[in-house]
Amino acid sequence: MLTPDQLIHAVALGTLEAATEFLPVSSTGHLLLAGHFLGFEGPPGKVFEIAIQLGAILAICVLYFQKLWGVVLDLPGQNTAGRQARNFTLAVLAGFLPAAVVGILLHDTITTYLFNPIVVCAMLVVGGLVILYLENVRRAPASVYDIDALDWRLALKIGALQCLAMVPGVSRSGATIMGAMWLGVNRKVATEFSFFLAIPTMVGAVALSLWEQRALLRAEDLALIGVGLVTAFLVALLVVRWLVGFVARRTFTPFAWYRITVGGLGLLALALWG
Repeated sequence: MLTPDQLIHAVALGTLEAATEFLPVSSTGHLLLAGHFLGFEGPPGKVFEIAIQLGAILAICVLYFQKLWGVVLDLPGQNTAGRQARNFTLAVLAGFLPAAVVGILLHDTITTYLFNPIVVCAMLVVGGLVILYLENVRRAPASVYDIDALDWRLALKIGALQCLAMVPGVSRSGATIMGAMWLGVNRKVATEFSFFLAIPTMVGAVALSLWEQRALLRAEDLALIGVGLVTAFLVALLVVRWLVGFVARRTFTPFAWYRITVGGLGLLALALWG
C-alpha cells in the first residue's frame, strides 16, 4: 500500500520525466536535480527513474501508431511505400547505432563520474548557449522536409550527436533536434525524428539499466513504479502534441533561456548550500 508521500513523489517524478523527456531541457538532469534539492527519490538504485521512461515511450507509440504500424505493413512491399518504409527503418536503426555502441562501452563510467548536480547544471547552461547560437546563426535552407526522405548516412550523423546526451544535462532530444537542424533537416522533421529515435534508444537504455539494477528491484516497488509510469504516459501524450504544434510556429530560444536560468540558479545553490 502506497503512503500519501510515496504517491505524491511518484506522480511528481512521473510528471517531471514526461514533461522534460521530449523537450530540449534534459529529463535526466531534472530528475537528478529534483532528487538532490527536493529529496524526490524513488526505489533504490534509480530503478524508479529508469522504469518510468517506458511510459513516455509508450506515449510516442500511441501517438504515432498509424505511422509505425504502416511501416511494419509496408516493409515487405516493392512499391514506393515499401521503399519508404525500409528507408525510414534503416534511418532509425542507423541513428540508434552510435548510442548503442557508446552506451555499452561507457555506460558505467558515465554514471559513476558524471551523474552529479554540478555536471548537470553546467551542461544546462552550456546547452542553452549552444541552442541560442544555433538558433541565431545563419544556416543554409533545410534540405530534408520529409521524414521518409531522411538518408541513413545523415541519420548516422544525427545519432552520433545524440551520444552527447549521455552526459546528464545535455538533453537527448536537444542534441538530436538541434543536431539534425544543423545538418539540414527541417525543424518539424527533426523534432519528429527525435521522437522515433527515442524508441530504440530509450528502450535499450532502460533494458540495460534495469538488468544491471535487477537485484535492487523489490516487489513492493512495483506499485510505485506503476503510478509513475502511468503518470509519465499521460503527461507525455500532452507534451508531445504540444511540442509538435510549438515547433511549427516558434524557435527553441525559450528553452535555451530556461536551461541557462535553471542551470545558473542550480550552480548558485550548490555554491551556497552544496
